[in-house]
Amino acid sequence: MIMMLPVLFIFTLTDITGLKIVSKTTEEAVITLNDQNFDKTIKKGVVLVDFWATWCRPCRMQGPIIEEIAKEMGKKIKVGKLDTDQNKSLSQRYNVAYLPTLVIFKDGKIVEQFVGLQQKETLVNAINKYLKK
Repeated sequence: MIMMLPVLFIFTLTDITGLKIVSKTTEEAVITLNDQNFDKTIKKGVVLVDFWATWCRPCRMQGPIIEEIAKEMGKKIKVGKLDTDQNKSLSQRYNVAYLPTLVIFKDGKIVEQFVGLQQKETLVNAINKYLKK
């Protein structure tokens, strides 16, 4: 007798270049930050930045929450993700020692910072405080 056990497979779609395919709305909503575009991105308005790394499990859990916030609040704020392994100088500049670290900037200045996995409600409430000011 053969027993079939349910198995969950998770696939990442890739195009022929090997790059991840991301839905257009997510791609447009979350900015991939790096050394070249970081300062310009945070300069004006309210910006949520997710300092993360691919090997960090809590970071991968935080990712969908960040994407939801970007989709829902993208007209009011900017949302960006910064891979700390690819952009070490920015991680050092902001003293990022633990991941994920989530930073809210207003007009280029840090106004709030969170370390570790955060619930959507916590982040949205914090962002809304700075939209009112």
